[in-house]
Parts: sequence; C-alpha cells; structure tokens
Amino acid sequence: MQRIKIKDLLKEQKITEGVLIKGWVRSCRGSKNVSFIALNDGSTINNIQIVAEAIHFEEKLLKQITTGACIEVVGNVVESKGSGQKIEIGAKKITILGHADANDYPLQPKRHSLEFLREKAHLRFRTNTFSAIFRLRHALTFAVHQFFNDKGFFNLHSPIITGADAEGAGEMFQVTNFDLKNLPKNDNGEIDYNKDFFGSKTNLTVSGQLEAELAAMGLGQVYTFGPTFRAENSNTSRHLSEFWMIEPEVAFADLEANMDLAEEFLKYCIQYCITNCADDLRFLDNRLSEEEKNLKKEERSEMGLLERLQFVIENDFERLTYREAIDILRNSKPNKKKKFKYIIEGFGSDLQSEHERYLVEKKFKKPVIISDYPKGIKAFYMKQNEDGETVKAMDILFPLIGEIVGGSQREENLELLEKRMDEMDVDKQELWWYLESRKFGTCVHSGFGLGFERLIMFVTGMKNIRDVIPFPRTPQNAEF
Repeated sequence: MQRIKIKDLLKEQKITEGVLIKGWVRSCRGSKNVSFIALNDGSTINNIQIVAEAIHFEEKLLKQITTGACIEVVGNVVESKGSGQKIEIGAKKITILGHADANDYPLQPKRHSLEFLREKAHLRFRTNTFSAIFRLRHALTFAVHQFFNDKGFFNLHSPIITGADAEGAGEMFQVTNFDLKNLPKNDNGEIDYNKDFFGSKTNLTVSGQLEAELAAMGLGQVYTFGPTFRAENSNTSRHLSEFWMIEPEVAFADLEANMDLAEEFLKYCIQYCITNCADDLRFLDNRLSEEEKNLKKEERSEMGLLERLQFVIENDFERLTYREAIDILRNSKPNKKKKFKYIIEGFGSDLQSEHERYLVEKKFKKPVIISDYPKGIKAFYMKQNEDGETVKAMDILFPLIGEIVGGSQREENLELLEKRMDEMDVDKQELWWYLESRKFGTCVHSGFGLGFERLIMFVTGMKNIRDVIPFPRTPQNAEF
C-alpha cells in the first residue's frame, strides 16, 4: 500500500477505504474506549484526526502513542462526527515507528516562546509556526528561481571562498589550512600566506556581486543565490553571521531598469506565496494578531500580515532621491522634536532604520525606493553622477523591515573606477580582474542584492531573523 500525504488527503476530502499515512503525533486525547490522535506529516499546517477505538488495539500500544511519537496508520477515510474537520481516519492498524518519551519530549501541546524554540532548533520544525515558516522559505526559494528563469537569466554559482572583499568592510571569516599552533613566517616576521592552501589570504565571501558582473559581461543577465558570511560581532534581531543573498546583474541596464526589475521581483515573490501558501499565511497572520494583542496600541502594526502583503503588491513603490528623502526627514516632526535617535542634519547623513521606517510607515505608507546617494557613504563600484557628489545607487525600504534591497548602476568607466578605488584605498592589484572587465568590451550594467532572510521576515511577519533560517549562525552560537 502506498503512503498518501495528509495535504493530498485533506485536499481531496474523499471517503476512501484502505489508506496509509505516516506522521508525528501533535496531540493525543480520549477515554478508555477511544483515542483521538492529531497527526501531522509536514506537508501542510493542518493535522488530520485519527480515531482509534480501544476495542481494536492493545492497551499497551495506545499508551505508547504520545505527543512527538512517529506512527504509521492504516485505516478508512470517513466523514468526521466532530466539528473542525470534514474527514477523519478510522484506524484499523497502527504501528509505532519512533517512540517519544512523554516525560522528556520538550514540545508539549502548549504555547512555547520563540527563545525556547531557538534552543530546540533540532525539534522546532515540528511546531506549527516553524513548519509554516520553512514551507514558505521553500516557496520563496522556488519563486526566486522561477522568476529569473522565466526572464531568461542564468543562475551563477559564485565562489564561497574568495580573496576579494566586495564591500570593503573587512569583517570577513578567514579560511586557512595552516596549523594554527605552527604558523609559517616570512623574513619580515609576518604570516607567509604564500604557503597556505590557496597561496594567498582567503576568506568566506560577503557577496557574489563582483563575480556576477564578470558573468553578465558575457551572458547578458545572471543571478547568484547562495550563502554569504559576515564576521560582524552583532547580536541584533536583524543580523546573522551566515545568511543567503540573491544578486542579479544585468548588462545594458541603467539604474531605472534596475529599480523596475527589483520592484517586479519582490511583487512576484510575494504573490507566489499568497497564491501557493494560503494556509500557512493564514496561520501566521492569526499568530501575529494574537501576539500583538499584548502590545500597546502604538506598538501594534497598522495592518495584519495578509493585508500588508496584498498592499505591497497592489501599490507602486514610491520613488524619490536621497536629497528629497533628507529634506522630508529634516523637516519631520520626529526630527524637529529630536525624537529620532540619530538627528538628520542634512546632505551626507547616513539613513538609519528609524529614518527608513518613518518614510515607509508614516510618510508614504508604502514601500519606498531611494536613489542617488552621496558617494561618500556608498561602495567604490557604483556609477558616479555628473554632480560629482552622488552615485547611481538605490535602496528599497519595506514596512517593519527597513532596507530589503540595495543596488546600483555599476561604474563602467575604467579611469573613473580606478580613481574611486584610490580615493577609498581599495587594492587595485587584488581586483585586477575586475578592472580588466572594464578594459575589454565594457557596457552600462546594473544589479542589486537582496538579503533572503529579510524577505522571509517580511512575508512571514517574524520579527527576529534567527527564526527564518533553519540553523542560525550568530556570535558564540554554532551549536546545531
């Protein structure tokens, strides 16, 4: 007999004799005459009820069916006599595939805090909240690939080990094959990286952008989707040491085309989840609503999760320049009354999360794209504007999240790029190959980066980035 998934069974809603299902017990209740078992196999947020009449089973077996146990059930799909479900399974045979000690199993049928579940990351997939999150993470992964594939992009696997620091941040994890107790030294007493595995100092990548630019100069339009790493010693709800980035690069595309692509991409991914993950989104919408009942009125979200997702899809993103954003912020009530932690003085101010959220949630009440930032607060590779002060950069800001996308038109002029690298003290020898791409058949091109976990936070309504990646890597934490 072939196993059927609970998702398919509930979708068909068909009275059937002789079905086989397998799953994990979410709860078990009943009397000496009958047991009611809520079973879930991960295919859906919804459980199916198993009715096991004591007359058909040994008492010893029924006592072993506890929360967390894994069981196999053969039975008939019948019309449910209780409320809450249309069908249930009348069990004919139950086999225990894996016991769960009722006294030790930590995920009892009650509400657990997210902090507690982070400590049980090996088991949290079995909860409603996290099974919903990770089904949505899968859906978003699929949507990313489908969007770019349908648009004729090619997926590029950029290197995880690299000798280049794309952002110039310096906060990178070093990769070495050295015996750390016996490091080779050169004549100057410095570590001799020529003797390391790769013959030079290498790190885990912070971005696949530079390599994607090279590929775009031959393939036209490419995207990377892979893990990236930052050795920033930060324990905030928005930072991870290991996270996933999506980075498209497009030849012959200027900043305007880049903004259009990013907006279309975000709307596509969100719509895909609304269309294909309705049950999970409804559950998370209700969860968020319950969670916010305990907050003060001013701390609650103005929209529910589903309403917020729909709102993003239905509205054009507001577009404004950095100068326009600064004028709005400088003249805003929170700035004048010094309620911002970081007061906006004028041009050159770096926008903080509080400023981004003011623009999105208070001023425009929709996603915002800010372009043309001061060159002093942006990376060396961004195309310089004719004003000599700004670059063709853009950030997309979302409600609750702040910056979700950062991108730019890239500097294709070799002379200007070299000058900018000198000004920012970027090693030209280390990036000789990047400079050569401007020497041979260069063209206008653009791209952006999207932190995948931030997109998942927005779609799921989760407020801590550690809850949207299976096994979070943060300072002092790599346990699972």
